[in-house]
This record gives sequence, C-alpha cells and structure tokens, in this order.
Amino acid sequence: MKRKAEAMGSRVSSASAPSNSSANVDLLNVPLEILEEIFLNLPPNQVVCICRPVCRQWKEVADSESLWRERCRREGYSLHGASGTPDDWRLFYFLCKKRRNLLKNPRGEQDMKDWQIVENGGDNWIVEGLMAPHPNEGVQKNFVTSYGWCRKSQLINLEKEGYSPSFMDLFQPDIKISDWYAPRWDCGSEYEICVQLLNQRKKPVQTFAPVNVSFEQWNDQQWNQMTHVFQNYGAGVRYIRFTHGGKDTQFWAGWYGVRVTDSSVEICSPLDS
Repeated sequence: MKRKAEAMGSRVSSASAPSNSSANVDLLNVPLEILEEIFLNLPPNQVVCICRPVCRQWKEVADSESLWRERCRREGYSLHGASGTPDDWRLFYFLCKKRRNLLKNPRGEQDMKDWQIVENGGDNWIVEGLMAPHPNEGVQKNFVTSYGWCRKSQLINLEKEGYSPSFMDLFQPDIKISDWYAPRWDCGSEYEICVQLLNQRKKPVQTFAPVNVSFEQWNDQQWNQMTHVFQNYGAGVRYIRFTHGGKDTQFWAGWYGVRVTDSSVEICSPLDS
C-alpha cells in the first residue's frame, strides 16, 4: 500500500515539476491545505487504506477533522438539525455513506420475495395496492394480512452488509427501525412488531417488542409509523431479526387485516437517527 501511495506521489510530482528543471516537487512536503484538497478528490477508502500509512504528515491530514467535515459538506451529509456535532467526523462520514435500508423488498414490489413467512393464517398474506395514500408517494403497494395471524420476517447478517464485528463492537452505532401500518376502515384489526439484535449464535442481545396495536371497526384507515432506535446495546451484535404482522379481529374471509409496508432497518450516527 505504501509503495502505491509513493508511486502516486511520484506521478503527481513529475506532472507538477517545470519541464526545464530536473528538480521534482516532493509531494510528501506540500502544504497541508493542498494535501487535504488532493485527499478530498480521492476515494475515501484510498485515503484511509493507501495514503494514511505513507508518513506522519499524510496520517495527520487523513485523520484531520477538517478533511472529513469538508467531505460531509461536499457530499451533502448534514446533521438534519441536530444540536450537537460529531465526536468523530470520519465515523460520521462513513456511517452516512453506508446508510441504507438493510431490509429487502420492504414495499411488496416483488411480491413476498426475500421475506420468510412465519405464520400464514386465514387466507394467507397477499400484496395489494394501497387503500389510502401513503405519506411517501413512492410507496404504491402493501402487504395485507387475513383473519388468522400473519407474520413474516427477515434476518439481516451485519457482516455481509459491510458492518464488521470489530466495527459493531467498537462503535455500537445506532440501529434505527421503522415500520408503517394501517387498518381497513370497515374492519377491526391488530398489528404486531418484534425486532431483535442477535449475537453470533442468534441469541437475543436486545429486543424491541411493544404492545400490539388494535384498531376498531369504522376507523379512518390512515397510515401510522412505528419507530425505535437501539443504542448502547453492548458488544456481540451480529444479526438483526425483523418480524411483523397482524390479523383482522372479526374473522372475515379474505384480506381485511392490518396492512404493512415501507419497513426499514438502518445503521446510522447518533446525530442522524
């Protein structure tokens, strides 16, 4: 890695030197503000893995708060109105850059693909278009439950998603979950969610399982959001199991139970959760 960075420095030096001079500009001794601008135009992983080990000066710039704060600014990673500032701008940058929904097919656009059916009561799960508009206009489909308990689940392998065991144990980043659910206006229903942080043996480390939400018949059938943020959960988290579902409470044949869609699980900064 060091040789690669030195070779890169040599190429920059040659390109920068006057053609009528035999002297090369020493990239290892350029002003810090110029070196920082060079690093800002390199992929972040190259800055950390290739440039940082070269010498003390490069390490100083690669570790500087100003470098990573400026990367956040240029790439649009803001604090969303948070009152504090990151203790570690580099960590904040990489958490923002990697942040995404770790659940697959959260809106039913691929029918039941990627979901494990835990219970398929009544007339089973189905996917339908929305009965009431969702706050997110991009959501056009939802999963619908029946008159017996319908539950489905996904197991997220954090290491496969790019969050190594050492990273999870050292930083314990916030884990934010969100789920949208709605009843039918003409039938009572019940909604349930359980999200667990699991260790290597898939044993629970921390669990979020609020009391089930019940809806009476003749309701406004509007969408509701369930959210939770896992924090300070300790070392050992390797998986996340997300399970949710529901049923109707009047045992009507068909699909009159609660509807769910746009579920998410995200790894994020405490200032961005």
